[in-house]
Amino acid sequence: SLRGSWRLRSGNGSVSLRAEVPGCVHTALLCRGLIQDPYYRFNDVMYRWISLDNWTYSRTFKTPFDIRKWQKVNLVFEGVDTVAQILLNNVTLGRTDNMFNRYSFDITSVIQEVNFIEVRFLSAVSYAAEQSRCHKAHSIPPACPPPVQKGECHVNFIRKEQCSFSWDWGPSFPTQGIWKDVRIEAYNRYHLIYFSITPFFAKSAQQWCLEVESIFDVVSSKPISGLVTVNIPKLQTQHTFSVKLQPGEGSIVLHVNINKVKSAAVEPWWPNGHGKQTGYNMTTTFMMEAGCQIEKFSKVYFRTVELVQEPIPGSPGLSFYFRINGRPIFIKGSNWIPADSFQDRVTYDTLRLLLKSAADANMNALRVWGGGIYEQDEFYDICDEIGIMIWQDFMFACALYPSDQNYLESVRAEVSHQVRRLKSHPSIILWSGNNENEAAIASNWFSIPYPDIGVYIKDYVTLYVKNIREIVLSEDKSRPFVASSPTNGLESVKEGWLSQNPYDTHYGDTHFYDYNSDCWNWTVYPKTRFASEYGFQSWPSFSAIEKVSSPEDWSYTSNFSLHRQHHEGGNIQMLQEIGRHFKLPQSPDPVKQFKDMIYLTQVMQAQCIKTETEFYRSSQSEIINGEGHTMGALYWQLNDIWQAPSWASLEYGGKWKLLHYFAQNFFAPLLPVAYEDKGMLHIYGVSDLHEDHKLTLRVIVHAWSSLEPVCTLAKEGVTIKAQSAVPIYKESISDLLERCRNCTRKSCVVTFCLAGEDGLRSPPNHYFLSSLKDAMGLEKAQLSASVSQQDDIYIFALQTTAIAPFVTLDVGSIKGRFSDNGFLMTEKRKMVVFYPWEPTSVEKLESSLILTSLLDVV
Repeated sequence: SLRGSWRLRSGNGSVSLRAEVPGCVHTALLCRGLIQDPYYRFNDVMYRWISLDNWTYSRTFKTPFDIRKWQKVNLVFEGVDTVAQILLNNVTLGRTDNMFNRYSFDITSVIQEVNFIEVRFLSAVSYAAEQSRCHKAHSIPPACPPPVQKGECHVNFIRKEQCSFSWDWGPSFPTQGIWKDVRIEAYNRYHLIYFSITPFFAKSAQQWCLEVESIFDVVSSKPISGLVTVNIPKLQTQHTFSVKLQPGEGSIVLHVNINKVKSAAVEPWWPNGHGKQTGYNMTTTFMMEAGCQIEKFSKVYFRTVELVQEPIPGSPGLSFYFRINGRPIFIKGSNWIPADSFQDRVTYDTLRLLLKSAADANMNALRVWGGGIYEQDEFYDICDEIGIMIWQDFMFACALYPSDQNYLESVRAEVSHQVRRLKSHPSIILWSGNNENEAAIASNWFSIPYPDIGVYIKDYVTLYVKNIREIVLSEDKSRPFVASSPTNGLESVKEGWLSQNPYDTHYGDTHFYDYNSDCWNWTVYPKTRFASEYGFQSWPSFSAIEKVSSPEDWSYTSNFSLHRQHHEGGNIQMLQEIGRHFKLPQSPDPVKQFKDMIYLTQVMQAQCIKTETEFYRSSQSEIINGEGHTMGALYWQLNDIWQAPSWASLEYGGKWKLLHYFAQNFFAPLLPVAYEDKGMLHIYGVSDLHEDHKLTLRVIVHAWSSLEPVCTLAKEGVTIKAQSAVPIYKESISDLLERCRNCTRKSCVVTFCLAGEDGLRSPPNHYFLSSLKDAMGLEKAQLSASVSQQDDIYIFALQTTAIAPFVTLDVGSIKGRFSDNGFLMTEKRKMVVFYPWEPTSVEKLESSLILTSLLDVV
């Protein structure tokens, strides 16, 4: 491996320093103290010079083996970001121009005992501009991001993380560097490059079988024969195959039938909440002539996936849902963006924390969004282990792309490499060609004159269908492919891969954003087959902002607050959304007012996405006016790339926003959901459980002014059907209020939950009968908490003197999460558990704790 210490110098040699590989120029400069934290205040703009310069990485190394003994020696880069010339001992080996590709250079004739390697980078920004200039055929929009994003132009001309030139939630840091492993490989005769295992279930034989594919580089001049043994001890399956490898690059595909008796006992891989994620150890041994033996250890998982698109009785269009191991699964989760602008800072622990937080909030899926990166191997390993299904986009987003020969060749190599690298992961359930590019053409985002549109449609089909899809189908027959998201699926295919309206609720998936309507009103949401993107913004916690700002920045209207908001009008939209239901903060103390704003944006975001997600979950079993059978809810977005207002539910560093605590409840396996229609209150029982349950629904009405309930209704023997959403309660709101002596919409609130004899319980849920700014009888509660330690968790015993909406516990920068947060407190006492992510103490937690509820906002 050539990991470790390299030299790094700027274009004119004025800056020279030591740099770590894997890494990038920004983190190298930061490590050496030559720049401040790039995320601090306005540094994203101050440090533009770094990405506009051309940097060179170099080092010398001794060859640790006798070079004369090896038939072939390669220099392999797992990832180069992005445009570079590679030299060894002053001989140019080749060039790189694709961050997502793996590059292997034959250095057999160039390597010496002591070597000097150089990687000369060209600024990605100037390269993209140059590519755009040279593209004479027709313009490829968009040329630049909106000014509010303070980004760079022509990112669609470079095969690099698209959001590194800026996005509406992230900064512009077009990095340069060797971002993955780099190594020297030496071998005689043959070498294994790719190895993958794909499970299939043969229905006719009722038997599992595996397709084991190995791709080799064979350097001997004549064919090599030998034996391959595949062994899965736990399934008493062992097979030996005789194989012959031809010179050059070639693959062998072996079909391994699982022992018939054991096949019935195979424990399949299930998504989180639906069963175990069982994996089996497998050893593959290649015994080729001349005693060259390779042993490969892997984990093999058994699962099948189907994307079901078929007619639905009583509805035009087609269904759009996933069947895993033959069982329809409602997809619950979010969208994943890169966890940092600088990938070398993303460790295994970073990924584990974010993904574990998704699973802890009852998510079973994430969409790896097409404007970021194909994630590192560890990301998919963790998803395999904890049962997070992955909708995997290819890295194309919100733009049109060139389709000239060089570009397509680079993309073909990228796609083939990524599919081979990733296809063994059971967590990946879908390949998707791009993010929103079908919609961009259909809705003409870039104002292309009508007569010219044909050229762009042709480009689109060439790139995603004739190239990407063709490669995916030839490399991986085990999972579905869609060309875009949103798409109408099979209907889009029928319309030549570009449908008239990719947002059609009767087909495929939809993306939906609306910042002008009242988000508490469920009728504004599309009753879609699958909601793959929807969301609202909020600010991250004050403790996150504090790290990257100075006191003069701590106001909602400061230059910093404007600079950090990359979505046009975003800060104002949040205020409007809050103003519909809450009083806006008026504190004369600007810092208090800023903290109150942050709190309200988080409350608002959580309440909005709760309303929308509950609508999607409760629409899974019904068709109304031809719409419904919603089978997926992936809100935008899970994680953050820096400390700024965004749609995320986990802020940069992993701290849970209120939305993430709400997600834990609105994605719960068992949940009662209320909505109002024409003066009637409806409650649905939503279940992801595999069996029907007889439960009791408790509906409790509280006056805002009292901790004692006004009235309680227990409806017993309510049947909650397995994996469905069924109506379980209906009453007119006027009857309900009348029954609960003298309640009015403004003076009372409804809470409800489901419980069974066997300890099965849903989280409590609530329904507001009016905006909280109009609520009557709400008093400012005195909240207090005592903290105690129990093994490695901490118990917060909360007390309140009055009903308190949106009670929030915050312990500043202490890393960890609470068992519940942002809740409606209707009882005097409540226990909340704190799970620390790093060592802490009762004293630290007590001194950091800030308790807030709605009436603390002044």
